[in-house]
Amino acid sequence: MKTKLFLALLAGVLLLGACKGSNYEAIRDEKAVSKTDAALANADSTSLETTSTKLVKTADMRFKVKSVQQTGDAIAALTARSNGMVMHHQMQANIEKSEDIRISNDSVKRVSAFSTNADMTVRIPSDKLEDYMTEVAHMGMYVTMRKMDIEDRTLDYLSEKLKLKNRQELVAQQKQGKVIIKNPVNVMLLKDDMVDQQIGNMRTDAEVKYSTVTLSFYQSNTIVQETIANDDPSAYQLPFFKRLAIALSNGWALFIEFMLGMANIWVFIVLAVALWMLYRYYRRKHPAWFVSGIKS
Repeated sequence: MKTKLFLALLAGVLLLGACKGSNYEAIRDEKAVSKTDAALANADSTSLETTSTKLVKTADMRFKVKSVQQTGDAIAALTARSNGMVMHHQMQANIEKSEDIRISNDSVKRVSAFSTNADMTVRIPSDKLEDYMTEVAHMGMYVTMRKMDIEDRTLDYLSEKLKLKNRQELVAQQKQGKVIIKNPVNVMLLKDDMVDQQIGNMRTDAEVKYSTVTLSFYQSNTIVQETIANDDPSAYQLPFFKRLAIALSNGWALFIEFMLGMANIWVFIVLAVALWMLYRYYRRKHPAWFVSGIKS
């Protein structure tokens, strides 16, 4: 009986010690987590303070010029001097109205009214954007539209940066065996997200460094006169007497063809004549047959 009581007291003491040990480990883990969270919070605040402002600038301008081609060349040269790059350049001319004036049988003077315009997209260092826009505006006769937009992407940039850091830590723990991701597809998706975030931040850095400028310019309608060959086939006719000689020749050729055709069917012609003569003969010798046939 005493032995059973002693074993019961010993089991109680061991259970109490195990509970204290587990409580101690739990408290120690909570302190570690608290310290980790505090460190992350300090790191996040430090990242927020050290992250530079991410301002993305874009600009648009539409203006009228004297010569679209010369202005396009001047803008390209200015862009090169500003350490920029022309990303898109398109010039086109549309015929607004055209009229043909006949000056001879085979020549026509064509008078056309053209409208010419061009579109350009350039990338300029952001610190030179204002000066660049001012110089481009001076190239035109007048500006019909000019605007500039500034987008602050600082918080978006910081958000992607912190998300990338969290994913990198998760991947590191997965490699060390602290975290187990059972589905390999989830690992690949996680790594793809990390790549997308890195590329997104790199794209933001590039847009912050270089501003995108869209330029559209045009000129007054241009009148162009040119002498071209007449493209109407009916205008190209031979002289009258030559056409008459050709017509007589064609008539003789048709007559010859007709005679040849008749020669090819001479047997049928002879047979038809013989039948007609036979009909006339019987009608003259036996008129009663034909009269009775008509009466019946």
